[in-house]
Amino acid sequence: MHSINTNVSFHSRLNSEFLLSGDNSKKLPRNYMDYLCFRTFCCKGPPPPRPEYDVVCIGLTGSGKTSLLSRLCSEATDSIVPTTGFSIKAVPFQNAILNVKELGGADSIKKYWSRYYQGSQGVVFVLDSASSEEDLEVGRTELHSALQHPQLCRLPFLILANHQDKPAARSVEEIKKYFELEPLARGKRWILEGSAVDNMDAVKESFTQLINLLEEKEQETGRI
Repeated sequence: MHSINTNVSFHSRLNSEFLLSGDNSKKLPRNYMDYLCFRTFCCKGPPPPRPEYDVVCIGLTGSGKTSLLSRLCSEATDSIVPTTGFSIKAVPFQNAILNVKELGGADSIKKYWSRYYQGSQGVVFVLDSASSEEDLEVGRTELHSALQHPQLCRLPFLILANHQDKPAARSVEEIKKYFELEPLARGKRWILEGSAVDNMDAVKESFTQLINLLEEKEQETGRI
């Protein structure tokens, strides 16, 4: 925003000098000519800063949250350990930066998740699509709770059915049906995609879809 305001001010000053220069058809202010040369031979000014969004990432221990985020940040994943408490990563994308607050998924931590929801603009929920029926049911309960939480229910959701590279993985359609997403999330902004650490291009595309939803929500908020 600052660069835009600076340009507007600069153009206003140039226009004033131009109007006061007398014969406008023959005389242009020197700094205006310098500006045109700069635009022609260098560039069109610095690119606008990428917008930043604060996103909370939740899911059970073992769902693969840390591995996916580390790979998105081009970090080594050889010594990944489950997150205890929370961690924050600035994940860069071409059109935005996501400040992702990842919350640990252990039973002792889940009960405190809601304390970290404030200020979130979007939600990433990661589930292990190859987990046991018991863990899948727990994940289903936690996702339903998040979708209905007062601080999250109006936010865009990216739901990743992770570990699609494992033989026991349920398909995206199976997850959608089992988690009853159509009736529960009707009217909400949400995306359900499969994911795996060996296909990060698809993961990046899923996050790009989330960014698009975040931008749409921001534009709608700006019109209110």
